[in-house]
Amino acid sequence: MVPSLLAAEIPMSPQQFSTDSRYWVVVPAAGVGARMGATRPKQYLSLNDKTILEHTLARLLQLSNLAGVFVAVNVNDNDWAQLAVSRDARISSITGGSERADSVLAALNALAGQAQDNDWVLVHDAARPCITTESIDQLRTQLTQHPVGGILAVPVSDTLKQVDNSLQINQTLDRRVLWQAQTPQMFRFALLRTCLSRALAEGKQITDESSALELYGYQPQIVEGRADNLKITRPEDLPLA
Repeated sequence: MVPSLLAAEIPMSPQQFSTDSRYWVVVPAAGVGARMGATRPKQYLSLNDKTILEHTLARLLQLSNLAGVFVAVNVNDNDWAQLAVSRDARISSITGGSERADSVLAALNALAGQAQDNDWVLVHDAARPCITTESIDQLRTQLTQHPVGGILAVPVSDTLKQVDNSLQINQTLDRRVLWQAQTPQMFRFALLRTCLSRALAEGKQITDESSALELYGYQPQIVEGRADNLKITRPEDLPLA
C-alpha cells in the first residue's frame, strides 16, 4: 500500500499527467571509484580519446526534448572544470554528497525551481558510457503514461547462488524472476525527490533510485535494455567498454 503522506502529495492516475512533460538528466559523478584501484576517480579515466564521463555525457546530450543535465561532482574535484563539456550551456554542475543518493537528491533540490512535479528525471551512472540513445528512447516511449516511472534492466542469464558468510552455498536462486538493474532510471520529479528525501531522513539503505520508491510501496516498471550497457566498476571493465 502507498503511504498516505506520499499518496496525498503525488498524483497516481496516468490521466492526470501531461504527455509534454520535460526530461531532465542527473548524473551522479562524485564517487571516487575505489574498486578500480586507480589514482583518479574512474569517471575521469581515459577511454579511447576521452574520459569515461565525456563519453557518457556525449550520449546523453544527443537526447531529444532535453531540458537540462545536472552533474553532481565531488567537493574536491579538480578534473571536472578541465573538461570542455563542463562548459556546455545545457549542463549545470553542483556539489554532490558522500553517497550516490545524496548526490542525486542534491541535484533534485537544485532542480526544484525549474522542474514541474510531473517532469521526468533520468538518473544515469557516470561510469556507464555505452548507453545507446535507442535504449533511452525505448525507456521514454514505454513509460510515457506511467504514473511512477521505471528502469532499464536485463534478465539474469547466469546461474545465481545464495551463500552464507563463509561462502558456502545455501541454495540456487530462480533466475527467471531476477533482473539486473541498469541506468537510466526514470521517475517523476516530485515523486523521486519526495521518496529520496524521506528515505535518507529515515536512514534507509538506498542502492538505486528505484529502491527508494520501492520502500514506500511504489512499483517501477522494468524496460528491457541491452547487456552491453555495462558499468565500469573494476579494471577489467575498461577494455570491455
